[in-house]
Amino acid sequence: MKKPALPPPLSLAIQGYGSDGEGVARLPDGMTCFVAGALKGEVCLVGLDKVGKACAWGHVIEVKEPSPARLIPDCPYFGSCGGCSLRHMTYAEELEFKRQKVEDCLTRIGGCNVPVSVIYGSENTQRYRNKVQFPIAGNAIGFYASRTHTVTDVEDCLLQPQACARLRQALKEYMSAYQVPAYEECTGTGLLRHLYVRTNRVGESLCCILVNGKALPHEKELTEALRAIEPGLVGIVLGVNEKKSNVILGDSYRVLWGQDYLMDVLRGLTFHLSVPSFYQVNAPQAEVLYGLVLDFAALTGAETAVDLYCGTGTITLCLAQQAKRVIGAEIVPEAIRDAKENAARNGLVNAEFFCGDASDVAARLAAEGICPDVVTVDPPRKGLTEDVIASIGAMAPERVVYVSCDPATLARDIKRFSGQGYAVQKTTAVDLFPCTPHVETVVLLTRQNFP
Repeated sequence: MKKPALPPPLSLAIQGYGSDGEGVARLPDGMTCFVAGALKGEVCLVGLDKVGKACAWGHVIEVKEPSPARLIPDCPYFGSCGGCSLRHMTYAEELEFKRQKVEDCLTRIGGCNVPVSVIYGSENTQRYRNKVQFPIAGNAIGFYASRTHTVTDVEDCLLQPQACARLRQALKEYMSAYQVPAYEECTGTGLLRHLYVRTNRVGESLCCILVNGKALPHEKELTEALRAIEPGLVGIVLGVNEKKSNVILGDSYRVLWGQDYLMDVLRGLTFHLSVPSFYQVNAPQAEVLYGLVLDFAALTGAETAVDLYCGTGTITLCLAQQAKRVIGAEIVPEAIRDAKENAARNGLVNAEFFCGDASDVAARLAAEGICPDVVTVDPPRKGLTEDVIASIGAMAPERVVYVSCDPATLARDIKRFSGQGYAVQKTTAVDLFPCTPHVETVVLLTRQNFP
């Protein structure tokens, strides 16, 4: 069946923002239209790309009445790379968009009337990330174009330290010199899948090559090239990922040179970071985030705290500095190994760690009668499962501190927590991801006393 023709370009007033920072307007018939590249308050000539049953999508052809918040993007890949989608707006406008985004989700989805009055912006909006995972396809090493798996070849990303660009260039030259093929998703053939680089605040870097196999040709030459181009390199690791999926990290790792970890310091604590371990990508803003967690936890030194999704123990060990006992749980074995080493390294003997799924660990702790005063959670983007929330409710902590990277799933979970007798007391947003639509939120929930 032939698709109906799209309407001609329309002049639209942009009234607000969608969840990804796209402009929101109304078509003449009242239908909502999401307009890529438009800013709130502008009048734009919009070309429609798709008209659905409930809403439409379009793009800016011409900005007729620009917003004072509009900028000329400073990145040559803006629009073709799916990463920095907000480089066309001032940082003040970006922060207000993110603050409003969190508040709207909590109100509309979570039924929460506690305002988000504060968002903590990042002092540095350039080269703030301490981890990058470049997908590799054909001759390109870069990032996926928006909503595709087409890789845009990116010589230098303005969010990453320049060490990442140098290591990327060395890998490209190696691929060309020895005709090493990139992995092909459609066939499952080829070798090179991703280039992973982790950096720290003193200029050191750890490099991992993710491959569809257990070895690479000319590994010695690759190692020498990477070492020669990056003086701060402390280790090169080969990650094995032979699964026909879009999973990035491997099942096993082999050191090609140096060490398989990187050290970093956060809030006065030293952390050992292996390739699979979770660690916030913006360390200065992570310190702000964890400071809020401690503030919301309101520890006096007499409490027991449980930290679910603890990763390498960053929040756990911050809590351990102020609590009597802290229990951390994480499903990634390498992260738990790092967390235990981090506790010992920092002399914190009141922290213990369990490896397992959050729901299983939470249920186990509840069954053992452990009654924490505070539970902290920092789950992945999909949020908490209902059984995790039920197990937290069974432990009946006075306070739950929820750290979230997705306001929508956070709001959904807040509504579920209300069924366990918890209500939101305060919430604050923290921008760990400048130039992108993503934002972190910290929420304090307290147990209500029912008659």
